Amino acid sequence: MSPAPPLVVVGNPEGRRVRLFRDAALAAGLPRPRVVPWLDVLRGGARLYAGELVRLDSPGEEPEVDRLLRDAPEPTRVEGTGRWYARFTAAVRGLAVEARAAGAVLLGDPEELAVLFDKRLGHARLRAAGVPVPPAPTSGAAAPPVTGWADVRALTEGPGMRRVFVKLAHGSSASGVLALETTAAGRVRATTSVELRADGRLHNSLRVRRYTTEREVAAVVDALAPDGLHVERWLPKATLGGRAADLRVVVVDGRATHAVVRTSRSPMTNLHLGGARGDLGAARAAIRAAGGRFEEALEICERAAAAFPGTRCVGVDLLPGSGWRRFAVGEVNAFGDLLPGLGGLPGSGAEGLDTYGAQIAALLRTLGLFGTPGPTPSDTAPASPALPTGTSTP
Repeated sequence: MSPAPPLVVVGNPEGRRVRLFRDAALAAGLPRPRVVPWLDVLRGGARLYAGELVRLDSPGEEPEVDRLLRDAPEPTRVEGTGRWYARFTAAVRGLAVEARAAGAVLLGDPEELAVLFDKRLGHARLRAAGVPVPPAPTSGAAAPPVTGWADVRALTEGPGMRRVFVKLAHGSSASGVLALETTAAGRVRATTSVELRADGRLHNSLRVRRYTTEREVAAVVDALAPDGLHVERWLPKATLGGRAADLRVVVVDGRATHAVVRTSRSPMTNLHLGGARGDLGAARAAIRAAGGRFEEALEICERAAAAFPGTRCVGVDLLPGSGWRRFAVGEVNAFGDLLPGLGGLPGSGAEGLDTYGAQIAALLRTLGLFGTPGPTPSDTAPASPALPTGTSTP
């Protein structure tokens, strides 16, 4: 067996993601990956070398990196995601140039990453690919921008739009998300993790709260709007054990390898906001009872991932409708693989591997190094992309 090319991970050296990826590489018998800190990238000090395979990981969970990307004086501040997006995508494009010049291979497409981190563009990409998604009047580059509360108020008067999600176009982890309900009588209620301080500034909170006056909701939306907003219909979710439920499905090289059920008493199922992992077996049973097949739900996720063929791993947020009969894709996440301790799905080829182990195994298979098991693409999944030396896109 020929040796694998040296691996590099661009990430935060002390972060969980880098540690889990490093552990997966070592467990597969690979040399310890070299770490290029995001701080070095943003300060112009990153260097790549010929023959390296370069993985991009999330710049999150590092306050100084966040400060450089957003200019936010406090890490809990919500504002600044538009600035974050511009600087992050510029940094990734710069890494692509560095990779080409050095003869390294960037394991990801910078232009796809830019789409994945803009909910308006990502939604339009999925819709064009025939993937079921919630109706969204802000989808696509040609949609008129949402400049503030007046625009959101007008959008909620459209057919079927009395209940919507208002999301930061470049947000993540439910930051800046409002589950907004309006009535024919003009009343409004927003459920969100955004804390509106007395000085008008917005902070992320671990406590989900409700705003019930139009003045409060308008103040939050107006403060978020300069960073860009995406508005989509709030689809009624299925329930499991009396709690709202959805699924995060990880797709590696075109194959769904891991899935976790997320449940919550609030509209946001994110685990850090009080959500909890649900029983996947119970969810599969609910799908069968409704006359469906869990495999069909996974196929929707694989179709969503196929809309981003240059991105080797994504996390797909799958929204089961009430009754577990229909599914829509809420988002596709470029860094949606942080699910510690989660084993691979039966029959996925990733049994016994966590999400990082599955990615390492798939990469080795692509390179023709079959010393470790990995996901085998299904008949309907796209083939694993080749890795030509000296290019930035696989």
